Amino acid sequence: MTANILSRVPRGWILLAAIGLIALNMRGPFVAVAPVVGLMQRELGFTPVELGFLTGIPVLCFALAAPLASLAGRKLGAEVAITLTLLGVLLGVMVRSAGGGGLVMLGTVILGIAITVGNIAVPLIVRRDFSPARQGAAMGIYTAAFNVGSFLTSVVTAPLAELLGWRPAIAACGVFALAAAVVWALAFGGRAFIPEAAPASDPARAARKPASRWITVGLTAGFAGQAFSYYGVTAWLPSLLADELGMAPAAAGAGSSLFQILAIAGSLGVPLAARFASTTTVGLALGLLWLTVPVGLLLAPELWWLWSSFGGVAQGGGITLIFIAIIRLARDQASAGRMSAVVQGAGYCFGALAPTLLGYVHGVSGSWAGPLLMVLGSVGVFILGTASSLRHVPKVN
Repeated sequence: MTANILSRVPRGWILLAAIGLIALNMRGPFVAVAPVVGLMQRELGFTPVELGFLTGIPVLCFALAAPLASLAGRKLGAEVAITLTLLGVLLGVMVRSAGGGGLVMLGTVILGIAITVGNIAVPLIVRRDFSPARQGAAMGIYTAAFNVGSFLTSVVTAPLAELLGWRPAIAACGVFALAAAVVWALAFGGRAFIPEAAPASDPARAARKPASRWITVGLTAGFAGQAFSYYGVTAWLPSLLADELGMAPAAAGAGSSLFQILAIAGSLGVPLAARFASTTTVGLALGLLWLTVPVGLLLAPELWWLWSSFGGVAQGGGITLIFIAIIRLARDQASAGRMSAVVQGAGYCFGALAPTLLGYVHGVSGSWAGPLLMVLGSVGVFILGTASSLRHVPKVN
């Protein structure tokens, strides 16, 4: 009976469900550590430096493993690359929860590399298997589910740790990978497991499209500004609110929660907005929302809830808009993979630097003005980088 029901469901809807489930795995396994970090530190004896390295591993993998992820997509095909992502997530969460500090680090590296492959491969599937009119919606659901996965994991992990211990708690996010693997297999059948190299570039088709080198440079700059701002604000917003307004840790954490959860509105809203306005206009609007975070916290920190909300919409919409630009501006599947690897690899390098640089400037100056001005500068890079590239994105109705 289940098979009969599934046979009547359009494949596009199954694929869209699979993409949403895959996205639940793309950030959630990393968020799982934060609620139990104290328990892990007491049992495993991690130093503060080791804890900092542990939390920084994922973004470093996103940056350094991007070329490897692009190669996997070209040599094996996007379907198998995503299958490897889901298997890697399962392996990573098991290794991370199975032993001492060394295995925790190794499992986190496995997770980082596996998810980097998915970061590159999922947009390729969206570009190939959805019509231009549906690509934006598919990417919006994909990036919105990043935040849904992070939110669900952060809510569930602490209660599970109290009930079962921190090891089963951080392994529980593997359930999302199992669910995604089942639906992924339903969407593609045997193709999800049989390597099939991506088709080579079509020189004749490529010749009919404008050169993309400077477009790639602009998108890379835009993504770097987005990533630096996002990881910097995520790392230090609670501390800033506690210092500037005297907020208790729980209350200060609410600012960060708003910043994360409102990203869902940005991710889902950008594809809709792009139907009624040019992507350049949408990008500039997101840039203005981003600007309210550093400017607002400098001038009126007591309105933190408003700036966190605007910033959340901006950061969710910003990453969605850049992914949409990549899949619409690339000449073909091969160039889409290369462009995505360059944009994400370089962009995440800057994102990985943000917490350390902002923390250093704050420590030296004893003020949050310097870090906020750095975020202001990175938002400016986001605006300039995306504006120079988004004007080339074709309008889709």
